[in-house]
Amino acid sequence: MEIKRELRSFLAEEDGVGVIEVVLILVVLIGLVIIFKKQITTLLENVFKEINKQSKEVY
Repeated sequence: MEIKRELRSFLAEEDGVGVIEVVLILVVLIGLVIIFKKQITTLLENVFKEINKQSKEVY
């Protein structure tokens, strides 16, 4: 009986599944950042240039 109860509790435990899902999502996000690194860098540079340009107009 004790083995049956332990087996049921082991099969019902799903903590590992959440960790695996989070790791897979992080891997996909890191892959996307690596693939689109140049485009992201260019976009951020343009955004910050525009912010600096508009902030100079305010002062």
